[in-house]
Amino acid sequence: MAFVRRDKVRLYWRADGDEGKPPLLLLNSLGTDHAMWDAVMPLLLRDYRVLRMDTRGHGASDAPKGDYTLSMLGEDAVAVLDAAGASRAHVCGLSMGGMTALELAIEHPARVERVIGANTSAQMSPELMRERAMLVREKGMAAVADTVLGRFFTQSFRDKKPPVLGTTHSTLLATDPEGYAGCCMAIAGMKLKDKLARMKAPLLVINGAQDVSTPPAEHGELIAKAVIGARSVTLDAAHLSAVEQPEAFAGAVGAFLAEAEAQIDVAAARETLFEAGLVMRRAVLGDAWVDKSLASRNALTGEFQNFITRIAWGEIWTRAGLDPRTRRLLVLAITASLSRWEEFCLHLRAGVEQGSLTLEDVKEALMQIAIYAGVPAANTGMHHAQAILKEAGKL
Repeated sequence: MAFVRRDKVRLYWRADGDEGKPPLLLLNSLGTDHAMWDAVMPLLLRDYRVLRMDTRGHGASDAPKGDYTLSMLGEDAVAVLDAAGASRAHVCGLSMGGMTALELAIEHPARVERVIGANTSAQMSPELMRERAMLVREKGMAAVADTVLGRFFTQSFRDKKPPVLGTTHSTLLATDPEGYAGCCMAIAGMKLKDKLARMKAPLLVINGAQDVSTPPAEHGELIAKAVIGARSVTLDAAHLSAVEQPEAFAGAVGAFLAEAEAQIDVAAARETLFEAGLVMRRAVLGDAWVDKSLASRNALTGEFQNFITRIAWGEIWTRAGLDPRTRRLLVLAITASLSRWEEFCLHLRAGVEQGSLTLEDVKEALMQIAIYAGVPAANTGMHHAQAILKEAGKL
């Protein structure tokens, strides 16, 4: 275990991956620790030396009494970069970690290459954060655990991933109430909104379409609009998007950070698009189908498979304008209209099995298809949909 001390506070950090790779610092959310990034680690280590830390008050780091500030958390991150020997690094943070990443990029621009702020905000309700700090100081973490956990993940993810839910719940309960409260006060007192115009590092904002803690329109999109050149992407997830959608999250991060290589050649660019596209393709269609398609590549079909992975999945499906669920519904409408029933069934089955499409979604899509593409198309789509929904136990 590695520790660094700053202002008498011991901070836990760790490094994974090849020391010759560009450093990427990951910063955790309020109520979690560095392990919240476990699901994205295998997807990032190929290209980066990944640094993680436990924010003060969390995990194995000290939890000094008193209120913290966002400036304090940013200085802690600088201390970890120093300890890791990283003069400059990409920085990615989620929620409170995203706030710290923005603070670090604004106040210490010489230390940051590119920055990703996920499910984050430049201004939260000070009253709400002060009330939460007071509550945990008086009654402990159990007083907020159920509410907080309910905001972390979508219901479908909670139903499918009880072990992840249990681990996250345990980590939350084990968080020092004093440390949690101190970080709540750092969020309550942050002044990021007034400083965003000073941001110089390229910025990617990652939102969760179902995030009720930091709804995109009220938080992430406002950050993206305030920073010149910033981009945003919305994932089909709640607040902990890196946990709920690790492949899509890592794909968005990887594609954004790959642009930092100024001298990248065409072959490397194509490889980057392929890898980002493969991550998204797996997230949307499932591993089994993608593995089957890739295994069938031969002298005739190989380039075509690479082409659709790069262009359809690496460029179109990763665009920020629409969330994956909306794209999938559009695919259903278009493929039914054109009688492309193999593609229709592929996307419908994957959406139903993954829980991103409900019976109500399918019904409404088919009603739209009936009006705009004709009853025969909707009738055939209805036939396929019934079989798939019954097979999945949804009908």
